[in-house]
Amino acid sequence: MKRIFLLLTFMLSFLQLKADEGMWLLTMIKRLNGVDLQKHGLKLTAEEIYSVNNSSLKDAIVQFGGGCTAEMVSKEGLLFTNHHCGYGNIAALSTPEKDHLTNGFWAMKRSEELPAKGLSVRFMVRMDDVSKRINDKLNNNMSGDERKNIIDAEFKAIQTENSENGKYTVVVKSFYNGNEFYYFVYQDFKDVRLVGTPPNALGKYGGDTDNWEWPRHTVDFSVFRVYADANGNPAEYAPGNVPMKPKHALPISLRGYKPGDFTMIVGFPGTTNRFLSSFGIEQMVTKDYPAWVEASKMAMDVMKKYMDKDQATKINYASQYASVANYWKNRQGTIDAVNKNGTIADKKKLEQTFQNWALLPENEAMYGSVLQEIKSNYSQISDRNVERNYSSQLQRNAKYISIAYQVGSLLKSYADQDEAGKAAMKPKVIAAIDRVYEKLNVKLEGEMLNSMVNLYQQRVNKNVGSQTLFAADAKTLSNVAFSSIFATKESAMNFVNNPDRLKIDADPLFKMANSFVEDQKLGGDKFAKIDEAFAKNSRIFLDGLRKSQPNTAFYPDANSTMRLTTGSITTLPERSDRNYAGIKQKDNYYTEINGMVAKHKVGDEEFELPQRFLDLVKKKDFGQYKDKKGFMPVNFLSNNDITGGNSGSPVLDGEGRLLGLAFDGNSEALSGDIIFDKKLQKTISVDVRMVLWTIEKYGNAGHLISEMTLVK
Repeated sequence: MKRIFLLLTFMLSFLQLKADEGMWLLTMIKRLNGVDLQKHGLKLTAEEIYSVNNSSLKDAIVQFGGGCTAEMVSKEGLLFTNHHCGYGNIAALSTPEKDHLTNGFWAMKRSEELPAKGLSVRFMVRMDDVSKRINDKLNNNMSGDERKNIIDAEFKAIQTENSENGKYTVVVKSFYNGNEFYYFVYQDFKDVRLVGTPPNALGKYGGDTDNWEWPRHTVDFSVFRVYADANGNPAEYAPGNVPMKPKHALPISLRGYKPGDFTMIVGFPGTTNRFLSSFGIEQMVTKDYPAWVEASKMAMDVMKKYMDKDQATKINYASQYASVANYWKNRQGTIDAVNKNGTIADKKKLEQTFQNWALLPENEAMYGSVLQEIKSNYSQISDRNVERNYSSQLQRNAKYISIAYQVGSLLKSYADQDEAGKAAMKPKVIAAIDRVYEKLNVKLEGEMLNSMVNLYQQRVNKNVGSQTLFAADAKTLSNVAFSSIFATKESAMNFVNNPDRLKIDADPLFKMANSFVEDQKLGGDKFAKIDEAFAKNSRIFLDGLRKSQPNTAFYPDANSTMRLTTGSITTLPERSDRNYAGIKQKDNYYTEINGMVAKHKVGDEEFELPQRFLDLVKKKDFGQYKDKKGFMPVNFLSNNDITGGNSGSPVLDGEGRLLGLAFDGNSEALSGDIIFDKKLQKTISVDVRMVLWTIEKYGNAGHLISEMTLVK
């Protein structure tokens, strides 16, 4: 009965919430029967949004490559996502001779579509709540290991019960810091092919300068196609595969929008920490993120030095550089936004209200000291968290460490085989070496290793850091790497052809990599009890926070599961340091193509437009894609609640028709992962009409448009 009461309270509180805040599980919309959303402009029923037995909106939305979102736009498996989501795959398919990043690419027939190696898309089949099933077996008196073992066993059982002997991938996840549990059934398609992409000059227009800023003029999209076997089932790439037939493909609206129009976004947001304590936010912006910013900037500088010298290196490291640069600016922007917006002070007010409730006689035993415990946890793990940030950037960017560890382990196993075993294993070993060294710049990696280890030594507290890294001579590590078995593809292949187990064990880079990994494990063991206590305290705090505010809707933090967020077309207050290219404040909800041309700068890597694009704009041949007000739209603003992982998500109108593709947030609200700012937090999207115009007019790929359903 108590659970039913809490559910009703949750439902009623949701009805009072503004439509623009929250990333909601689709079953929550069904639970509410769409009552509140219909008031704001939603025309679809709950069943049309999420259905297990019938085609619904969810069937057109896919997780793209594990870190982005995409949407099906034709019954022939065609999908849209962001250019920056497809960036790594486009780069992998590029060479100096066929530079699809720089020049763009358009397949004029299906036989020209390029298989994207390693890329997959994930469709959600269904989901369900298993909170009661799991929580009935748990209690707060259990040790962390006892709790983990029970949860792991239940997760495994649920996966077995729903996978249909491997047909589906089943993922069980915790919500609300471990207070609730849901499972998700997915179907993964692994034959995905590049169909079209604009050149970098359009897809990344504005570069790092405009990243996270408004106004934007970025044509941030790419086009892929999903293939299946002859029976429509997922299959590895094969020339005989056929375009898969999605249960639902989004119709595309050419009607445009105006301020106040209803919008919704469905996608796979990655991670938010909206329930983070003031202590956690303070740790983040004063210690953790500054470490991330410094380390990522150093990695960017090393990459840029070599990318500017060589076109092949520029292509090969383009995706890594773009990813690091994106998070570098995001983390610094988060620090600035938290400080400017008074986020920590706001959290402290909320925590004081909670503490007043927690100290009531009926609550004190369970909740009275939990905030103080969390504060104590942070003081204990503060230096360790800083180490993790420097270490994560080192491991991500100094590839020689991961190469020595992973390839070294493989070569060690290979060397231990008898002759027959070596012969059987050799193709796998060669394939791994080809993959690892295919686009490696040896000099870049040597300097990266020196620089990142040197920074680690300078910034990390020795009491929590890797003793292996502290013992290394950072100035000469590149020499160690260059003399290693793992220096180059040639040296690794030389070992394959002349295997000697003793040489692996004696290799200085291999020994260093293994010792570093062992240091990381020991560090984890050292803080295991503190981490266990922190997890428990965080779970109890959120449980109490929800109970202390029965009239507040607590949507779950993002965790890469499908969510729906609703909002409307809106404006953003102007800033004196931004170029609005003549846009008046009342129209500051969109940008148009002439503003894009106004930013054009010859010779500027971020703002130089292709001559073909300039010629097309001059002709003003915008056809059916021009807005009824007379402008050719590029980007637009809404107040939907999104985060990383939502990139590529469809922005939909109330009838489920595609208006555009979400690709960014705004710098004024980069604290959005920890607090939603109702006044400042916006979503920046590329207008689908600009996408279609680019495909048809710039790419001469109008045959793709004929696959889609356009609503005029």
